[in-house]
Amino acid sequence: MTNFAFLEAEWPSLYEAAEKASNAVYPDPRTACFYARRALELAVQWMYKHDYSLLLPYQENLSALIHEPTFKKVAGEAIFNKARVIIRLGNQAVHSNSTVLLHDSLTAINELFHISYWLARTYARKEKPEPGLSFNPDELPKTTVPRQTMEQLRNLEASLREKDEKLSELLSDKSALDEELKRLRAEVAKAKEASALLTDTHDYSEAETRKSLIDLLLKEAGWPLDRAQDREFEVAGMPNEKGIGFVDYVLWGDDGKPLALVEAKRTTRDPRVGQQQAKLYADCLENQFGQRPVIFYSNGYETWVWDDSMYPPRQVQGFYKKSELELLIQRRKSRRPLSESEINSAIVERYYQTRAIRRIGEAFEKDNDRKALIVMATGAGKTRTVIALCDLLMRCNWVKRVLFLADRVALVNQAVNAFKKHLPDSAPVNLVTEKDTDGRVFVSTYPTMMKQIEEINSGQRRFGVGHFDIVIIDEAHRSVFKKYKAIFDYFDSLLVGLTATPKNEIERNTYSLFDLEPGVPTDAYQLEEAVKDGFLVPPQAVSVPLKFQRQGINYDDLSDEDKEQWESLDWGDEDGEIPNRVEAEAVNKWLFNRDTVDKVLSHMMERGLKVAGGDRLGKTILFAKNQAHAECTLPSGSMQIIRISRVNSPV
Repeated sequence: MTNFAFLEAEWPSLYEAAEKASNAVYPDPRTACFYARRALELAVQWMYKHDYSLLLPYQENLSALIHEPTFKKVAGEAIFNKARVIIRLGNQAVHSNSTVLLHDSLTAINELFHISYWLARTYARKEKPEPGLSFNPDELPKTTVPRQTMEQLRNLEASLREKDEKLSELLSDKSALDEELKRLRAEVAKAKEASALLTDTHDYSEAETRKSLIDLLLKEAGWPLDRAQDREFEVAGMPNEKGIGFVDYVLWGDDGKPLALVEAKRTTRDPRVGQQQAKLYADCLENQFGQRPVIFYSNGYETWVWDDSMYPPRQVQGFYKKSELELLIQRRKSRRPLSESEINSAIVERYYQTRAIRRIGEAFEKDNDRKALIVMATGAGKTRTVIALCDLLMRCNWVKRVLFLADRVALVNQAVNAFKKHLPDSAPVNLVTEKDTDGRVFVSTYPTMMKQIEEINSGQRRFGVGHFDIVIIDEAHRSVFKKYKAIFDYFDSLLVGLTATPKNEIERNTYSLFDLEPGVPTDAYQLEEAVKDGFLVPPQAVSVPLKFQRQGINYDDLSDEDKEQWESLDWGDEDGEIPNRVEAEAVNKWLFNRDTVDKVLSHMMERGLKVAGGDRLGKTILFAKNQAHAECTLPSGSMQIIRISRVNSPV
């Protein structure tokens, strides 16, 4: 009998991967961690395929799948964090040259057991595992097998990935799911509902998971924790009977002084419970070494950082690297007042640009805010404004490295060229095309940055949580935060959002993301002001005479061919009733007419602004009502449209 025998009947592929991980724990820890992650991948893919309550995220990689809110809700905090441990150990096994220890493989297989138990208890349609079942390390074989190299594991990973089902393709059309999968989903839902009625008494060893996560997060940040002074460091001066205490972790600088301490809470309690204890430890270390360390406190699930000489505590996604902590401490003395430094007039000279920079400076310096939102009309110089802001922050030692994010490659290229022109010493890097280049300003699309965050080389992340001092978001709006919020959660940086959307039209949620009151951005310079000042010209409206968009559609007015198409549409009425009329506001929202689309495009081609002596249409943005409208518009005719944007309301 093996630790994973309860999987064999209903999850044979998962059982096979778990057994391979078990068999390699002692003889080949690297391979064991690889197969533990592979088993987790199979389990998560099975869940997305069979549990209809799970929604696919923007990407199908394992990290994105487990971070999807519906998955976290179903799995719960304990299982989610065990999955994080396995993913990190598996990634290190495949992408890090550092030695994978027996402790690592034992941790991975132990966490996999708990996840597998939860999976079977929750979803098994037949026999469920016994409540008292526990992991037995004595059942792990200790035979000798040839060790797999990192290259072999990478090749195996690529081979397995090619064979895996593409969830997005499988689940893209729920109505097209085959009958067998529909039947299985119904059975799984019933089993899940039944298990929810029973109390789960299994011991998931959450304390061990927390400790493992803290150790892994520290190692990813480059802290090997291989010296006695790194853990349980004794300090004097604590307010207790003996006057001593033991700091869970101390992160040391090359000069022998403490850069940071970590107070680890090993209970399910909020990590902030350890805040006062950590402060007392920081006092003791400062008295002993003459340097106040940065304070971290964590329960493995949540981590907080507190540089109490500068900011109140805030939640972070991990720990700082040594160089990042050294810079943080050095800035305590080297940071200069922003209000007393000149703004570079060679970069910006208009009054509203310098005003925006000053107001951001006030928010950061006087109010101790870490976020700012600027509303500035398109064409008013948003990019140059933030370049001048970066120049000011760099000269005053507030910022060393900048991340500028845009939603399209064309905008990334424009931003890189602008930084090269106006701030060439910043060594701007286009992360879309120069992924391994180093510099001070990095410009990227959101998907590219997501991939960069997840990459680990030699056991460390290239971009740690403290790598960037400021993140700038071009066109900050709710959809960006909804899809790529993980980026802004990951980097512990100042945050500046740019948008051309009028301040009274910005969604309330966007303001809340910047910790601002609705309708009150950090600064605003809108189209009306720009036109009044003579910096921009007002838009010119062109009326397109389209009957359907103005008057709606009557069935009786249609041709016989159009009536036939009308009758074949799925109108969503349970009784099968077909309407006689569709109002104007529904056209191009959910009802599309090819002739209407062609007429709009033809009008644009004939009367749009021309370039090249009038031979071709200039750069044009065509706004669609929604995704379906955009997709309907794209294949119509052979015109080359530079960009089709989706908006919530027509423009």
